[in-house]
Amino acid sequence: MAKLIIQGGTPLRGLVRAGGRKNSAVAVLPAALLCDSPSVLESLPAIDDVAVYGDILQHLGCKVSASSVAPGCNGAVTIDPGGLQPAEIPYELTKRLRASYYLLGVMLARHGAAQVPLPGGCDIGLRPIDQHLKGLRALGAEVNIEHGVVNARAACLTGTSIYLDVVSVGATINIMLAATLAQGTTVIENAAREPHIVDLANYLNAAGARVQGAGTDVIRIRGVNRLNGCVHAIIPDEIEAATYMIAAASTGGDVQVNNVIPKHLDPVIAKLQEAGAEVTEEGDRLRVRMSGRPRAVNVKTLPYPGFPTDAQQPMTVLLSLAEGTSIVTESIWESRFKHVDELKRMGTNIRVEGHTAIIEGVDRLTGAPVTASDLRAGAALMVAALAAHGETVISGIELVDRGYESVTSKLKGMGANVRREQ
Repeated sequence: MAKLIIQGGTPLRGLVRAGGRKNSAVAVLPAALLCDSPSVLESLPAIDDVAVYGDILQHLGCKVSASSVAPGCNGAVTIDPGGLQPAEIPYELTKRLRASYYLLGVMLARHGAAQVPLPGGCDIGLRPIDQHLKGLRALGAEVNIEHGVVNARAACLTGTSIYLDVVSVGATINIMLAATLAQGTTVIENAAREPHIVDLANYLNAAGARVQGAGTDVIRIRGVNRLNGCVHAIIPDEIEAATYMIAAASTGGDVQVNNVIPKHLDPVIAKLQEAGAEVTEEGDRLRVRMSGRPRAVNVKTLPYPGFPTDAQQPMTVLLSLAEGTSIVTESIWESRFKHVDELKRMGTNIRVEGHTAIIEGVDRLTGAPVTASDLRAGAALMVAALAAHGETVISGIELVDRGYESVTSKLKGMGANVRREQ
């Protein structure tokens, strides 16, 4: 288990660059298997989830290598699906990330069969895949679960209309992937609208697919016979950017976050400004400055374009230091307040009632030994440690590695006193 040791109480100052979007990367990587020729994926983040996906693709017979096609491009990797073979993926790999279930749609489309163990990922509440299976069955697949493995078969996938009972990012993506090579037209209604769904659609269309409506709640996919590999750059990660923006405000700092799409951060910007931070935009850069104590605000997480659930836990830290009472309502996941007990060890005054956290702001936090329970909880503890007086030791920091690249060096670049120990 890795530990991050932070001497807090120093305002963050300087520049930091957000990497490629985690949720885009883990959707586009399996999508590359739909192609008949290699793809070059640029700006892939150097995170554990991407590394695990690379191992999965190689297990399936694909070649994954650093790219010489786009020299100097951050994180460029070539995916050659030429040796792709249908095979059951080891549970030791799939349990390490949630997005392994995208291989259901991909392998059905390419080989008419898929064997994928039920996925792992962060424990943030019930995360059923019933909408995924509903969509794949509607396309003509036979799907059953035996001994923890999802087995799917289809002689031929056929386009149809699919209405998702709940807005599901994962199900929207899985159905898109399967429908790309299906016969006829597939219509996904009540589809998720997140930016990484648009990013995936842009990749698929560049490879020869016919996807329309991504970014709206109705997506149409006209099946094609084949896809060709292409070059595609992953969009910036707005959750990584949001975390550093919130950290700047929590420490009373002045930080410029580069490589962002400001529109994707509108709800975070709005809440930071409401809390008293000064946020200025210049092209693909955002600068966050905070002087004085934050003001209390209320936050409710919602599907995009609402306030992102992945930024809720770091935002809770900022509100713990605010003057007054804040209310945070988590409407996406029922177990996303696991970080609160650890934050209480650092002096916060938070009461959780069901899906709501009532936060009474305190003057200061103090360092303490804490443990990350999931990816974003780890990010929240990291923000709290930066703002706290004294030393904080965060155990389980390898969970943060799943979604944040080079976190120690990036924090040091903003003046943080931080070191990592195994």
